[in-house]
Amino acid sequence: QLPASGGGLVQPGGSLTLSCAASGSIFGINVMGWYRQAPGKQRELVATITSGGVLNYADSVKGRFAISRDSAKNTVYLRMNSLKPEDTAVYYCNADATYSGSYYNYWGHGTLVTVSS
Repeated sequence: QLPASGGGLVQPGGSLTLSCAASGSIFGINVMGWYRQAPGKQRELVATITSGGVLNYADSVKGRFAISRDSAKNTVYLRMNSLKPEDTAVYYCNADATYSGSYYNYWGHGTLVTVSS
């Protein structure tokens, strides 16, 4: 329902853009975002964007990453610049939705980003 793409191997200082398109079966999306989980660490927030365009970033990525959203396509993007080895992780797409009075939270399967020379 939330397939992510765009991961891969990149050298330090390089850039990647991740994308995630919510399937047509998900309605009433409010917040979309990206989380990541590095080996041996807990999953952490990277960035989120609300339906109204309010942005939130982890301190570790501020100024380097940019999240954006195409609400008409239910798609969220993460542009990652100046990548560092510590950005290496599996990146997961997430969506919060409210539909028919119920709250739903969706996770994608993740895409691996490896930053290494």
